[in-house]
Amino acid sequence: MGVMIEGVWHAEEPASGSADDGKYRRSVSAFRNWVTPDGAPGGEGCVGGFAAEAGRYHLYVALNCPWAHRTMIVRVLKGLEDVVSLDAVLPRRSAEGWIFAAPPEANSDSLLGSHALHKIYAAADTAFSGRVTVPVLWDKKRRTIVSNESSEIIRMLNSAFDDVGANGADLYPTELRGDIDRVNERVYRSVNNGVYRAGFARSQEAYEEAFDELFEALDMLEARLATRRYLCGDMPSEADWRLFPTLMRFDVAYFGAFKCNLRRIQDYPNLWGYVRELYQMQGIAATCDLDVYKQGYYSISELRNPLGIVPKGPAVDFSTPHGRRNVNDRIGQSAAVS
Repeated sequence: MGVMIEGVWHAEEPASGSADDGKYRRSVSAFRNWVTPDGAPGGEGCVGGFAAEAGRYHLYVALNCPWAHRTMIVRVLKGLEDVVSLDAVLPRRSAEGWIFAAPPEANSDSLLGSHALHKIYAAADTAFSGRVTVPVLWDKKRRTIVSNESSEIIRMLNSAFDDVGANGADLYPTELRGDIDRVNERVYRSVNNGVYRAGFARSQEAYEEAFDELFEALDMLEARLATRRYLCGDMPSEADWRLFPTLMRFDVAYFGAFKCNLRRIQDYPNLWGYVRELYQMQGIAATCDLDVYKQGYYSISELRNPLGIVPKGPAVDFSTPHGRRNVNDRIGQSAAVS
């Protein structure tokens, strides 16, 4: 996967991805500043000066990356397509990590003209050391990276731009934050990151631990959705849109490429209806591409897919009627995350 060390790209795999116990550990995001309505610091340790302005910020994403996908979704849901610009890297990483096509082709860097994402990291910090990941929220005015932490970027997009063109429902309403946070914590560990903990495990024990946690969590979510329309509240919230990208990729990628093969999402009646309903909401289908997901997850890997052969199947149609009840017809909302 490569890494930057003191501002220089190194293509070799670093030794820090998995420990001696074979468990996969995700790296910590390095840029953690916040865009706020008035430019005040948004969190502990953050510097100020990143004020919400139309046209000032730019998102770099990968269409196959679920962490980047959540930022694309919130950008659409909040009507920010003309406020925050966007470029997508090519779906398959190279020896230089995430790369762009040459301008003016699709998947080029329309903003800085870079050929690789690591050049953007170096432009933000000439001494940067660490992983080069998507998404990246770039500040055109200060010519630096605001954040590469997707969970924080989506909260900025949800709340910081209300006075400069954002619209749409609040995805993190005050009265639901406790419930949303509890759901997010379980879903992140066992589902969002759980598929990676299974797919990137380097021991049988580590793989089986992640595998069992993953399907216990999916069973819990299936039961939760038996008694409610969405994970928290009467409308889709941040919790739903953090789960959705993993569900979208599950049957076409994680089931096979990451050996998460006990059950498909299509085998869960409630989850299967739920993911189709979210997919069919206005603007969401345009953020999804199953072929790109397969290209990314079945790219050449010495450990997982040494020949780089991309499967033609499976056939998954998210556009079929989801058959879910109207909100007013829901059965109670008593299920809880355990």
